[in-house]
Amino acid sequence: MGFIVEGEYSDDLVLEPPPNFSMVEEGIYRSSFPRPCNFSFLQTLNLRSIIYLCPEPYPEENLDFLRSQNIRLFQFGIEGKTEPSLATLRDAIRGALKILMDVRNHPILIHCKRGKHRTGSLVGCFRKVQSWCLPAVFEEYQHFAGIKSRTADLRFIETFDIVCLRQCLHSIIYQYQGYGSKKRRLLYEEESVQKPQITSI
Repeated sequence: MGFIVEGEYSDDLVLEPPPNFSMVEEGIYRSSFPRPCNFSFLQTLNLRSIIYLCPEPYPEENLDFLRSQNIRLFQFGIEGKTEPSLATLRDAIRGALKILMDVRNHPILIHCKRGKHRTGSLVGCFRKVQSWCLPAVFEEYQHFAGIKSRTADLRFIETFDIVCLRQCLHSIIYQYQGYGSKKRRLLYEEESVQKPQITSI
């Protein structure tokens, strides 16, 4: 599905979002791996940051786009074909949540390869921080994962320790921004979670 932009300088440009694209909440988006045909659409989001959840190096053409837009890349390499160890997955999700909850990194895009399992696991854990009930968290995960929903992902989300996350961060500040409704925004204070792999732009 694409969006058509009309105007003096647009030449009826068709903006194509990446597959599985969606807004998580104000300033937070999710999708599959962006391709060059999606770059014009991503420009409209005015992104500051991208959380990339795959271990493979970021393609050079994508890095060039990030440089041109002054977008910062945070990479947390989670294996997709084989089930990662619980400790590795837990550490990566905690680190990614710390980046995600810092409003200074917004607007931010989360993506893996398909935007289903790894992205779904991160968003699911984020929903737990937001105090969503588990049935709603699972419903959102399954909406994007479809028939490829993984029981292991749902079990990980269910058992993910939010109390431990808050202890690691020491203080999670709830900030309310005026977007017509009171949307809860999160900001960390401490630096005690594992640092992500950051690609210099």
